[in-house]
Order: sequence, then structure tokens, then C-alpha cells
Amino acid sequence: MLKEITVKEWGQDGIICTNGGAMKLLVSDHKAFPDEERACAAVIQAGIGQFLDDHAEPTHAALEHGLVTEAQINDALRGNFRVMIRLGLLDPPEIVPYTRIGADGAPAPWLSEEHKTAARLVTQKSIVLLKNEDRQLPLNKQILKSVAVIGAYSDSVLLDWYSGSPPYAVTPLQGIQAKMGADMTVRHSDAADIASAVEAARASDVAIVIVGNHPTGDGGWAKVTKPEYGKESVDRQSLDLEEEELIRQVHAANPRTVVVLISSFPYTIRWTQENIPAIVQMTHNSQEQGNALADVLFGDYNPAGRLVQTWPQSIDQLPPMMDYNIRLGRTHLYFEGDALYPFGHGLSYTQFAYTNLQTSSDTILGNGSVAIRFDLTNTDDRAGEEVAQLYVRYLGSQVARPLQELQGFQRIALAPGETKSITITIEASQLAYWNEEQQFEVESDRVEIGVGGSSRAIVLRKSLNVSAPSKFAILAAIV
Repeated sequence: MLKEITVKEWGQDGIICTNGGAMKLLVSDHKAFPDEERACAAVIQAGIGQFLDDHAEPTHAALEHGLVTEAQINDALRGNFRVMIRLGLLDPPEIVPYTRIGADGAPAPWLSEEHKTAARLVTQKSIVLLKNEDRQLPLNKQILKSVAVIGAYSDSVLLDWYSGSPPYAVTPLQGIQAKMGADMTVRHSDAADIASAVEAARASDVAIVIVGNHPTGDGGWAKVTKPEYGKESVDRQSLDLEEEELIRQVHAANPRTVVVLISSFPYTIRWTQENIPAIVQMTHNSQEQGNALADVLFGDYNPAGRLVQTWPQSIDQLPPMMDYNIRLGRTHLYFEGDALYPFGHGLSYTQFAYTNLQTSSDTILGNGSVAIRFDLTNTDDRAGEEVAQLYVRYLGSQVARPLQELQGFQRIALAPGETKSITITIEASQLAYWNEEQQFEVESDRVEIGVGGSSRAIVLRKSLNVSAPSKFAILAAIV
């Protein structure tokens, strides 16, 4: 497969590398080879020119015992050298541009303001406003005199195994301190002593509780320190947030509590949703995490991020973990329960109105498309972005289809009072399903188009006919 498909068919002429531990697994778990010498020989002959792990000893042994030839090794290594040559790694250092980075006193590209701004913008765009009761957010730094920043991870930027090493990192505490300025008081507690955290909250105008998970589980391989943590090789045992008790106590001391959930996955934070007026969610790994968070909390950036999972209210709403049939209640396609936060959920400091739904046709031909048009209006006095989402429901399918299915979306920026006409096009092929003949099939059906701000916030609906392509049309398309 590697030689015939990736190299000959796809034209891959660079590095082909094993996955971590994969070579040893051929012997230890898959039992494909009796020893590592024979496994190494087979891997090299398959066209792999790089091991992610150190297998020098069995490779030398395979060559010495005639299991692999020097010509086969040379052939596998060609892709490695092609990449080295293209990167200039074999050229004299003085003619390689990468070696001169910083030599003239200029900052490295990744430390330029342009790159910092890009990282900050990406992080801003990813932040999700889960709840904002009575418009507690954004915070007004013209009125606030003091803020308490509380949480075990409030003064760190946690990195995952695959995140790389950022050139710098701005923590949530640092971002908030920079935003507040020197004339305002920022109290900090890592919550190791809950009593001190509660006191900091009580003494401040607003308490910002920063909670969530450690992206690597705070442990070694296949180990995590809390049942709610999960990662590669470790399934989560709980969806509950252990730090909700901290949130409860801080909120009792200061009702003006904002919760920032920095997490890799959903949490069943029912108490927090019911009692905390403002909740923000973001993910890990950004070097601009603190600045972007502060921008959102204090209104210098209007959030418009959306959840990419369905967040259940309880783990009891989910099928057993080892049941892989998603039709039994997983994802926005098949989840029938009352979600804590539905797929696509995300609020803004701005309100939007959807009106005037129209379609270019009342029928989607089996080999055609239809344009879905609607008007989106910013009804507020603040500029903002809305992520308009288009879902499809299958009304008369003869096979089991999703309850609803995301088929398109757009992120639209609108000035106060501005209206834009939005068009999202659906191809008939998007409505196909994989049939028993192992082919994608567009079925004659009636579907409902739904447009709104999330999978559970549909405000515009219209039904369309779907006409399956005739066998002649299918044959013509193939020819």
C-alpha cells in the first residue's frame, strides 16, 4: 500500500515514518513477526525510511543476517534526503536563510507583532460564551476597582503532547492584570486553600474562577490524577467537574462570579449553569490564552465561538462507552435528550435576527444544488459576529437517517443595525447516504431546511423535495 498507493499513485516522495511504538507492536501485539529483526526488514522493504523510535540495533542485525539489503535501505532513505535537500539541511550554513534568523537584530518571525496578533485573533475567535445572564459580561473596567482571579490553572498555559513549544505564553492571570492596569487591584489565589480563595472573592468587586482539566491528565502514560480527566489511552470515568465545589463557595462569597472553563471536552456543569450568571469556555495550548481571554471578559472582543460537541446534562444521557453505534444517542445527529449545551451553541454580546428565508428552487435535483438565502440583522448597538448554521432533517427517508445534520455554516460580521443577505448552497451529494451496495445514494425524499444560531436554536424552516438522479443521469455523470 505504501509503495503502490502513497508513492506511485499519490506521488508522495518525501519521508514515510512509523507511528510511535508501531514497529514493536508488529512483534509484541500483532504477532506478525517473530522478532524485531524480521519486523525491521519488512518495514524497510515496505518503503518506510524513518522510525519514530530507536530501532538501530535490530536494523543492523537484519542487515548483517541478510534479511534486508543495503540497496533496499538506500531506496527507503531517498525520501528522507529529498526533504533534507529541499530544506537546505545539507547546504553550507552561511547560505541557508533559516540560520540567519535573528542575526541582524530583528526579532524572529514567530515573535513579530504580526504573528502575535494572528495567534491572539485565532484564540479570540475560539472562545465560547456559554451563558451571560443580565449581561454580566463584558466587565466594565471603568467601574471595577478590584478583581479576584482564582483557580489552580489560572496562572499557567497548559500544553498537550502535540502542541509544540510556544516561544512565549501569556497566562489568564497575566492577561487580566495587563487589562486591568496598575491602578486596579488583582487578587490571585491558586485555590490550594479554598478559604483564602473565598476571602479573595469576598474582598473583590468580581471573582473570576478559572477551572478545567489538565490536557495530559497531569500524569504519565496511561495515567490521570482525576476520574474526569481523559486522554490518549485513558477514557474518562466521569463528566463531573470536581472544582464545582470551589465555584459554589466562591459564588456564596461573591454573587458576581464569572466562571472560565478551560477544557478539552464537555463537562456536566449543571449547578454552574443554573447558578452562575456568566460562563465562558475555551481550550488549551494558545500562547495568547491570557490576552484573548481578557479581551473577551472586558469587551474588547465580542465572542462568537461555537461548541463542536453536544454537552449532556448527565453521563446517564449517554449510551455505554463500549457501544460504538452512534445512532443510539451520540452527537448532534442522534442525541434526543435535553442537552446542557447543544451542538453549535455559543452566545454573543450582540443580538441577531434571522428573517426572509428563500430558496433558489423548491426541489433539489439528485445531481444539482439549491441556494438557501436569508437575511441576518444585528439588532444591537454593538458590532459582532454570528455563526449562522444550516441543518437538514429527513422527513420521509426509507432508511435510518440522522435526526438533524449540519450541512453548512457561515461566520458573519455585522455592524450595529446592519443587515446582510446570506447564501449557503447545498449540493445534493451532501444528502447522500452509504447504502448496502457500498455506494453513496441520493434518495428521493422531502427534507426540512433549518437555519439558526445552533442545533437547538433554529428560527427559520422550509421544506424541500429531493429528486434522486435517474440511472441514466448517474451513468452520464460517470462517463
